[in-house]
Amino acid sequence: MTDAQETAAETALRTTGGAPPDDVEQAPIPLLEPREGIPPVVATDEALADVVAAFAAGTGPVAVDAERASGYRYGQRAYLVQLRREGAGSALVDPVGCPDLSALGEALADAEWVLHAATQDLPCLREIGMIPTRIFDTELAGRLAGFPRVGLGAMVESVLGFTLEKGHSAVDWSTRPLPEPWLRYAALDVELLVDLRDALEEELDRQGKLGWAMEEFDAIASAPPAPPRKDPWRRTSGMHKVRRRRQMAVVRELWNTRDAVAQRRDVSPGKVLGDGAIVEAALGLPLNLQELTALPGFGHRMGKRQLEQWQAAVDRAKALPDLELPQPGQQVAGPPPPRAWADKDPAAAARLSAARAAVSALAEELNMPQENLMTPDTVRRVCWEPPRERTVESVSAVLAGLGARNWQIEQVAPLLTAAVQDGPGQS
Repeated sequence: MTDAQETAAETALRTTGGAPPDDVEQAPIPLLEPREGIPPVVATDEALADVVAAFAAGTGPVAVDAERASGYRYGQRAYLVQLRREGAGSALVDPVGCPDLSALGEALADAEWVLHAATQDLPCLREIGMIPTRIFDTELAGRLAGFPRVGLGAMVESVLGFTLEKGHSAVDWSTRPLPEPWLRYAALDVELLVDLRDALEEELDRQGKLGWAMEEFDAIASAPPAPPRKDPWRRTSGMHKVRRRRQMAVVRELWNTRDAVAQRRDVSPGKVLGDGAIVEAALGLPLNLQELTALPGFGHRMGKRQLEQWQAAVDRAKALPDLELPQPGQQVAGPPPPRAWADKDPAAAARLSAARAAVSALAEELNMPQENLMTPDTVRRVCWEPPRERTVESVSAVLAGLGARNWQIEQVAPLLTAAVQDGPGQS
């Protein structure tokens, strides 16, 4: 049993010791109901005001979670927000009935927000006015502490000895009214989040990694919103098959048409037209509805009006002058794919090989995933174009400019410096 488990065992929540399931007395306990029962769904301004007052008067960290309708609705908006705080209990807030939660966000501005996989929920929370200044990410904490499985259910079970039902994670949370089993599941997701946070803090402190984790959490909380993707149509699944510029134009036109339809209907783009169908139309360049209908993804179940819509998009792409066709490939800043390094720059390939081996060995020693120690992209950039002065100081400066945290730089800069100094091509 880890120190985190031993710490949790001292709390009132921890009643089992994490032994194998065949030990009846030590087996994880199913968590079936929230401590105070399922809270009512808050969907009016009056009820929201009561929640704001209660959580403002609460103490300590606040557990926060959000449910989206990925795969069902357009975009990534939140359809339910769950919270729990000492002194306030749990709350389930409906952002459809209460689309502006900025008052709740302001009431919790000084609190530490505890989230699991924070980068997934923060964008949709930001949209409704909930922006934390301090966070604790239990998933990231688990990664840094070396837990092999870092899903919420796995973490709660291994650290606190309870099992959570995960059967409703992929349901359509835009459904109204929300069924009681879904609400129970949602409330349980924040039931033990603060307890998990406390146990992980103890474990990170024991391992000497708590300061590292706090740097990571600060970086996530202070990160600006991600900019819109450039040419998102290029990420269509199966795009690697599309090589001619005219075919690329068909993908672009179909993608944009699908996106407009999906946004208007508020449904997931994949429910309007699959990526596979877009690629098939680009490769086939159908001349008319008959040829389009014969392609995979454009079957007889699709209405004539829809088929005409897609054929019109294909025809628009086919009619474009050459100057307006997209260029093959997307200009990406940074080094080429590593598989091309041996031919393009053998010295850089040797540097990368040495750097990867060193970072991998250190990650294993520190018992954490390599990508959390230093992102592979950052390692590649340093090895492809090292600083002129190949010293720890200059490499550290490059790493800082690429967004590495102080703790990462302290750990990895000496390794990368050795790799770029010792590898072939040192001037």
